[in-house]
Amino acid sequence: MTAVSVGMNYQGTGRCSQALGTSWLPRSRHRQLEMGHLRGAGRTVSHRNLQHLFLFLLFIGPFNCFASYSRATELFYSLNEGLPAGVLIGSLAQDLRLHGVAAEGPPTRRGDPVLSFSLASQGLGGQYVSLDNRSGELHTSALQIDREALCLETGAGSPASLPAPSSEPCLLLLDVLVLPQEHFRLVKVKIAIRDVNDNAPRFPVPNMRLWVPENAPVDTRLAIEHLALDPDLGTNAVQTYRLQDNYGVFTLDVEENESGERTPYLIVMGALDREDREEYVTLIIAEDGGTPPLLGSATLIIGISDINDNCPQFSDSQLNITVYGNSSAETHVATIHAVDMDLGSNAQISYSYSQKVPQPSKDLFHLDESTGAIKLSSKIDGDAPRLHRLTILANGAGCIPAVITVLVSIIKVMLRPPEVVPRFIANEVEGVVYLKELEPVNTPIAFFTIKDPDEKYKVDCFLDGNGPFKLSPYKPYNNEYLLETTRPLDYEVQQLYEISVIAWNSEGFHVNKIIKVQVLDDNDNSPVFPQQLIELSIEENNAPNAFLTKLHATDADSGERGKVSYFLGPDAPSYFSLDKTTGVLTVSTQLDREEKEKYRYTVKAIDSGLPPRESIATVTITVLDKNDNSPRFINKDFSFFVPENFPGLGEIGVISVTDADSEQNGWVALSVVNGSDIFVIDTGKGVLRAKVSLDREQQSSYVLWVEAVDGGDPALSSTAKITVLLLDINDNPPLVLFPQSNTSYLLVLPSTLPGSPITEVYAVDKDTGMNAVIAYSIIGRRGPRPESFRIDPKTGNITLEESLMQNDYGLYRLLVKVSDHGYPEPLHSTVMVNLFVNDTVSNESYIESLLRKEPDINIEEKEPQISIEPTHKKMESPSCVPTLVALSIISLGSITLVTGMGIYICLWKGKKHHRADENLEVQIPLNGRIDLHMLEKKPMEISNI
Repeated sequence: MTAVSVGMNYQGTGRCSQALGTSWLPRSRHRQLEMGHLRGAGRTVSHRNLQHLFLFLLFIGPFNCFASYSRATELFYSLNEGLPAGVLIGSLAQDLRLHGVAAEGPPTRRGDPVLSFSLASQGLGGQYVSLDNRSGELHTSALQIDREALCLETGAGSPASLPAPSSEPCLLLLDVLVLPQEHFRLVKVKIAIRDVNDNAPRFPVPNMRLWVPENAPVDTRLAIEHLALDPDLGTNAVQTYRLQDNYGVFTLDVEENESGERTPYLIVMGALDREDREEYVTLIIAEDGGTPPLLGSATLIIGISDINDNCPQFSDSQLNITVYGNSSAETHVATIHAVDMDLGSNAQISYSYSQKVPQPSKDLFHLDESTGAIKLSSKIDGDAPRLHRLTILANGAGCIPAVITVLVSIIKVMLRPPEVVPRFIANEVEGVVYLKELEPVNTPIAFFTIKDPDEKYKVDCFLDGNGPFKLSPYKPYNNEYLLETTRPLDYEVQQLYEISVIAWNSEGFHVNKIIKVQVLDDNDNSPVFPQQLIELSIEENNAPNAFLTKLHATDADSGERGKVSYFLGPDAPSYFSLDKTTGVLTVSTQLDREEKEKYRYTVKAIDSGLPPRESIATVTITVLDKNDNSPRFINKDFSFFVPENFPGLGEIGVISVTDADSEQNGWVALSVVNGSDIFVIDTGKGVLRAKVSLDREQQSSYVLWVEAVDGGDPALSSTAKITVLLLDINDNPPLVLFPQSNTSYLLVLPSTLPGSPITEVYAVDKDTGMNAVIAYSIIGRRGPRPESFRIDPKTGNITLEESLMQNDYGLYRLLVKVSDHGYPEPLHSTVMVNLFVNDTVSNESYIESLLRKEPDINIEEKEPQISIEPTHKKMESPSCVPTLVALSIISLGSITLVTGMGIYICLWKGKKHHRADENLEVQIPLNGRIDLHMLEKKPMEISNI
């Protein structure tokens, strides 16, 4: 589709104006995006605004020689509805072929002006587009275009909520101004909105009813009035209709009229019979032509209307009746009944005698036209015929009458039968006696008087029928009988009894008086639960208002007395509810098995009798476990202290973990996440073990992460940090690093002053704590004057004690013992320190030969002690004495302080404050404080033994 742009030039005014004729502009570019047609949704610039704009331009024309003319141009675009923001509709600068700077780039030709574009008004159309003022590009805005909302009208005869599609295209009209003024142009932009299949067909009503006569012939067509509406256009609108279930007797046909409207017709494909089926229910489905197609449906109820296609019928063709000749008027003879399968007026039946029936028979036997009942119109005359053939017709509208023959035989009676005259004691209505159940035994019902009309025959009377009744003579009268009960009546066992009181005379004539006894219900039964203990179960974390069960109790009583209501017992928690009418038991909140596993309470079933009766049942609810709890360690962090060299697979510690779930969900398996090559866990007991013996000197601590996994599905887990700290034991003796050899020596000049350091013994211990505290001692000496040298027990420094004389020249050999303070047994090493006292070393070979000889050194028994920090638990008993002394001094000082304070208070009351201060300073002794300070500074010694 191509749009033509037309430019209209207006003659300017002023000295720069010139006459210009009308010109045709080139065709504008036509840009299309994907989606259908819409009607004009309204202009964005009104005619009033345009008039004001043109007046403004005419006004400024004389003052601007460049405003010689203006032009109006029209552009046409099309795009689909529902596009997102930012989709390019068209470029006005390119489509108008404007020469100028339409963007922020350089001008296309030298001297071309910078153009700007703007919407003349931000009306309805401006909401759906965005215009770049510099480039002139037109894009879709964030507000999506809905063609049906903009351009659809409400169809005639359809609800306002269902718009009808219009045949006119949907246009979005915009007015765009191109500036500056000397290049002013008004561009009218028309955007056609194309339709997409975004609406499903919809019927105006959810249910439709269509009546079809049962005698409708095959191919009968019935129009469906309510059509499905689809706001979309073209193939996206409704294309076809179909039935979900045609029952083999219906189909749909769609007809299209000249305007393109499609109407579905229901076509009868088979024979219909209302007497076989009165109604067909199916779905009518409307389908559009989109890709994929969208569907809409409504319920179609096809009712089969009745026609008079059935006539009355008798089940028998002849009925034989016997009547006694002494029967009185209004005696019931018989009732005939015909059946018509039609409905309403088509099934109305009237009864009449055939013309073949003699008039005397018609006069003697009355026929009810509506009910078909035959009664004696009068007492039978002795001369009446003994046989009457009554031909009776059953008449229906438009039908041939059905015929039945009633043969009435009259038995001639020479003697009159006995008479039975009842006098009811109990409540009686139309021959029915009403008795309450649980009436006591021998409850009287009626008196019966037996008479012989001829008064010359003996009459016997007895009771016939089943039931708890008896008929006995009522003395002292000969012809009176009393009917009474023999046991209590029970409505739940039997509600109606039919008994006969029969009177016989001696000639064999008898009369039968039928008595009906209706038992009235009483509230004598309580509701009964099938089970007294109702055991239920439900998984924990159930949904709110979860269904538990439906209680059902039966009550054998009738009516309101048997109506049962259900109630919770007082011991039921508040979050359980029981519907009093239906008996549905629900729980309103989530249950937590870990909080409570068993619930036990009572429920009541109460009937509506007066007074009401009730029964109680017990409900037990077991909350089934779900794996909703992760294993939980007692501590987040576990620390175990283990002595080094602890035997392999020995018990390091127990890792305690619990899981609040039950059974398999509560089974917990432990495993070491890291370091599993050294440590293992006994899953059953949680015991942590090391596979091998651990050496603190190789690694002093281990950090493990232990994971606990339960047996649920899916499994839940948690982790804990385990720290294994190795306690040091004294398993390493001190290692002497210097001197490096027992045969090395050091030259000591005789002029060395006393107290001068000579050398040192340096050793280390791999253990820690007291096990690594090293003491140095000389345990053996050899030389001219070996006591001239001493060793510092802490540092291992060897110093000269006395001045060396000329006689002291020679080789000194000191055996140094390096010992730790390990517990329970200290370990030690020895080293030989060789000192050569001389001015020079003149003969090294001689000295080396002396060093190679085995020294004859006596080991000293007593070793020097070393003062160390009091970190070891083993102390000598004298170490307690300073503590006792300190405590005594503190106590004495406290007593002195209290005494001084008392004296100070007493003196303060009678003297001035400065005198009291002087006396207080004199009263407080200082010697106790000085002694305590000196005692705290006294070092504590620990033996090195």
